[in-house]
Amino acid sequence: MEELFGQQAIMHIMIQLVFLFVTWWALQIVKLDFFVKNINSPQAKVLQILLTIAIGSTAANFFLSYYQWATRLQYLF
Repeated sequence: MEELFGQQAIMHIMIQLVFLFVTWWALQIVKLDFFVKNINSPQAKVLQILLTIAIGSTAANFFLSYYQWATRLQYLF
């Protein structure tokens, strides 16, 4: 049973990291010039990192919840 928890923890960490990477990659084409005065400032980079974390973790949590719901469907029948 503990081995299962360890495997799930590794899967959750890997999925979170993959979604963070994909979100960072996708946000590279967004022009933040409309929202930020100085795009090269450290504050702009921190904003981009925080946006990546917010969007990436939300998408990863949705995916993980969907996966858990799908695996629990076997108990319906």
